[in-house]
Amino acid sequence: MNHSTPDDLTRLHDGFDIDDPVFTERFEEVLDHLVAKCPVAHSTVGPGYHAFNRYRDVRRAAQDWRTFSSADGWMLNPPEGNIHILPEDVDPPYHTEWRRVLNPFFTASAVTALEAAARRYAGELVDKFAARGHCEYVADFAAQLPGIILFRHILPVPVADLAVLFQDIDTYSFGPMADRTPAFGRVYAYLQQFLEDRAGQPSKGDLVDVILAGVDRDGAPCPWTDKVHVTLDVVFGGLATTTHAMSGAIFALASDPALRAALRADPSRMDTAVEETVRLYAPVVAVGRTVREAVTLGGVALNAGDRIALNYAAASRDPEVCAAPARFDVTRHEVVHTAFGVGPHRCIGEHLARLEIRVAMEEFLQRIPEFELEPGTQPQYESGQLRTMKNLRLRWAV
Repeated sequence: MNHSTPDDLTRLHDGFDIDDPVFTERFEEVLDHLVAKCPVAHSTVGPGYHAFNRYRDVRRAAQDWRTFSSADGWMLNPPEGNIHILPEDVDPPYHTEWRRVLNPFFTASAVTALEAAARRYAGELVDKFAARGHCEYVADFAAQLPGIILFRHILPVPVADLAVLFQDIDTYSFGPMADRTPAFGRVYAYLQQFLEDRAGQPSKGDLVDVILAGVDRDGAPCPWTDKVHVTLDVVFGGLATTTHAMSGAIFALASDPALRAALRADPSRMDTAVEETVRLYAPVVAVGRTVREAVTLGGVALNAGDRIALNYAAASRDPEVCAAPARFDVTRHEVVHTAFGVGPHRCIGEHLARLEIRVAMEEFLQRIPEFELEPGTQPQYESGQLRTMKNLRLRWAV
């Protein structure tokens, strides 16, 4: 454990590294320090980049895709041979065409239609461990529910393959650098075979058929590989993100009896609890962009070709837009955050994520109204451009 003092965080001002262990060990402290003391940090890792940490700068850049392009990828220092994901790693108009055909499967109304099934799956998972008086919440629940919903109702990959795909995506996101591309390559190969098999079957009117139909790119049908990259993005986003947010929600509930009581007394506060969850436990910490023309952002002069990082996690803790940002407060009238991104690349799965987090909290509280952290334990995390909770040990009376 790093026992360094708050003052040593100033090393991040000109020596920023999103993969620095301090982000794992002192995540919230680092974010608060950056927002207050270092609106723009500079990194010399790889080709180097500037990290923008305040809400106003992050929002401006995320909305202006012409100046701040996604076409060079969301990863700041990708591993050798990195595989791009679409439409995340492209700009409009091609990005817009893919979002146009994908969006109908992720609208608020489409997600609402999944609620009954989502509640059933959540209840079944909790029922497996409720009677024993303890659980490791990440493995027993949070790592399973998003994939079950995704594979049974949106992208019909066999649920039996969930564990292997989840492990490879976890390795790609947080594993040793040399292991990342091979792990993602295995997921790519799996999904490529999945699409090839489906291409020979009758139409089912689902998301896979839409991906197989493709869209035009530069006036011609898009290549087959782009269809695989789109499928890869759907699976990556569906498995790599919501697990952390719902784990964060249950950690907050386990740590604060008053919060549990407030939600039981007034269930209408649950929507705010969901927004506070994604604000404080955002799985996507930061994304990369490439500057296309000379511009000044946050007082920093940038040139064409410069790389920048948009620190979504820090921007969501900016006191300019959120009073007492460190507090999980279900009485807020409005929750402002950048957890789902801003602009054309705003998360396509945000409605699904909200449903999964809300269902996770409500179904757990219904079956286990009083619970706490296992004494002597705290969650363990891994952080980089993404953040995840590795384990969360809970107990309750039975």
